[in-house]
Amino acid sequence: MAAGARARGSWLHSDVPGRLDRLPWSRWHLRLVVALGITWVLDGLEVTLVGAVAGVLAEPATLHLSERQLGLAASGYLLGAILGALLFGRLTDALGRKRLFLVTLGVYTAATLLTALAWGFGSFVLFRALTGAGIGGEYAAINSAIDELMPARLRGRADLAINSTYWLGTALGSAATLLLLDPHVLPPALGWRACFAIGGALGLAVLGVRRHVPESPRWLLLHGREHDAERVIAAIESEVTRSIQRPLAAPAPPRPFQVKGAVGFGVIARVLLRQHLRRTVLGLALMVAQAFAYNAIFFTYALILGRFYGVPSDRVGLYLLPFAAGNLLGPLALGKLFDTVGRRAMIALTYGLSGVLLAGTGWAFAQGWLTAATQTALWCAVFFVASAAASSAYLTVSELFPVELRGLAIALFFAVGTAAGGLVAPALFGALIQSGSRTQVMHGYLAGAALMLAAAAVAAVLGVAAEGRSLEALAEAGAPGAAVRPPEAAP
Repeated sequence: MAAGARARGSWLHSDVPGRLDRLPWSRWHLRLVVALGITWVLDGLEVTLVGAVAGVLAEPATLHLSERQLGLAASGYLLGAILGALLFGRLTDALGRKRLFLVTLGVYTAATLLTALAWGFGSFVLFRALTGAGIGGEYAAINSAIDELMPARLRGRADLAINSTYWLGTALGSAATLLLLDPHVLPPALGWRACFAIGGALGLAVLGVRRHVPESPRWLLLHGREHDAERVIAAIESEVTRSIQRPLAAPAPPRPFQVKGAVGFGVIARVLLRQHLRRTVLGLALMVAQAFAYNAIFFTYALILGRFYGVPSDRVGLYLLPFAAGNLLGPLALGKLFDTVGRRAMIALTYGLSGVLLAGTGWAFAQGWLTAATQTALWCAVFFVASAAASSAYLTVSELFPVELRGLAIALFFAVGTAAGGLVAPALFGALIQSGSRTQVMHGYLAGAALMLAAAAVAAVLGVAAEGRSLEALAEAGAPGAAVRPPEAAP
């Protein structure tokens, strides 16, 4: 326990969460979005690079990987992400958000640089798994910090906008492959290595920016570090006041908090499986569906374009750029509606519409009605909506559970969702594509569509009206029985 911290089980009164929630948007929030949202940029970059260089890695002059091996490498990345999320998710609840999002970015940076030095299938899969571990750990630490620092009334649109930066990484990766995979610029044996080196260089640049992001005051209160939380919120308020050049509104009155520290797995199981079982079912449905749909299609994007439309591997980036634009614009255009129309209606609508559009695209593909351009246009339409849906899944699992287990809750949902919906998808679609049968590939599309439609139904029934509500109010709502009160507030 830190010096001066209150003992576990004791109570304190603080207005820190209310002071965070009443802050207007400012340059400080924008800098926070940039520093922490880079997680999604890096993940988008990684996934795009693997998809775009897939054709190059199959050439004898490079690693000479088969389509099945490429699918296994994608699954290896996801397996690493699952294990990394579970390990670092637990640590971010115990050791703090700030400490872990520096560690996980360091793991990612080192591993992606090592990927650029891979010498065969085994080393490539190993380094991809380590890269995934860094990214998986980022999800838990970063999503926890973002939700705990963002004002409640803006949390939905901010979360979706931050998650959409994944597609900035995709655009960056696509543009890089157009240059670096051009044999007139670099030979194939060097071009794919340079692509991965870009990710490592970007990670190194961001490490310096991350150092200036503060620890979550909500996490500090949970661990009894009241004075540290006051110091952090005072510094934030000072910077926001200078930015907006007017006094801040009065915060909500102080409220009681129990010092809990890092909770055990028994407490976590009780919260997830009894206290908030409906939310657990909701989170799993959303995460599994979006993980399958995205990983199935995006990890095998280049393979579809190459095998069925004859697109050269060094031209795949041209088709990824508009696809990335559709995915980026969806959450930006629809994000405000998650705070105004509401979470339940918008989550159900975006998941349901995504499923319908994905099924229609699969049918058109199987009938041979599409070209590479029209296939890309339909994918853009599908994922304009699906991108907002997928982002809302991460928003849901990060805002609906208490601060003491938020990091591990995000990690658990990500791990289970990715294992059930995403770990199998790249290898499965790799095998379906290798069969050369459009009908077989369509069956994969239809499976993804069915999962999205099922998740829409679950959201319509179990969705929570979280818009505009503080994290503390959401954590307390819906729990059976009377809430535990501080001794002075007991009847």
